[in-house]
Amino acid sequence: MTTSTRTQQTLTVHAIDPARLDAVREAGVDDFGNPVTAYAAAGQGEPLRCCLRFASPGERIALLSWAPFTEVSPWREVGPVYVHADRCEGYAGPGLPPELDRGPRLLRTYHADGSMDYGHHTLTGDEDLAPVIDGLLDAPGVATVHVRTVLPQCFLYAVTR
Repeated sequence: MTTSTRTQQTLTVHAIDPARLDAVREAGVDDFGNPVTAYAAAGQGEPLRCCLRFASPGERIALLSWAPFTEVSPWREVGPVYVHADRCEGYAGPGLPPELDRGPRLLRTYHADGSMDYGHHTLTGDEDLAPVIDGLLDAPGVATVHVRTVLPQCFLYAVTR
């Protein structure tokens, strides 16, 4: 219990940057040329990367191509993400998002310079992610952990200290 409380206070969760997402909505196309098309969520597990919760049936959402990193790098990969079609309240924490704080997940680790830290990638089961992420961020050289879906390995959110 004490570890979980300490963990929730020391982890900083990073959803998709709202300003960057606003620019995509305003342009009407994502950074990779795909049109931003709004549609009603089925409510079948679409994880929203803007507010870090699952979409409710009928909510206006969009599916975009997204790169978590903005700088040019071999580790800058693009993948699909669900977001609200219109600006939402975002995610303010504290701690990990309640609807996306358990596994199974792939936890990818990165160094401060944005390069991938191959030695600490972790595949979790159906467990509380906070203590696992906390331990990864204690590892030498690990500055950021990306929380991703298991099978398609889509980006959900990033965590730092």
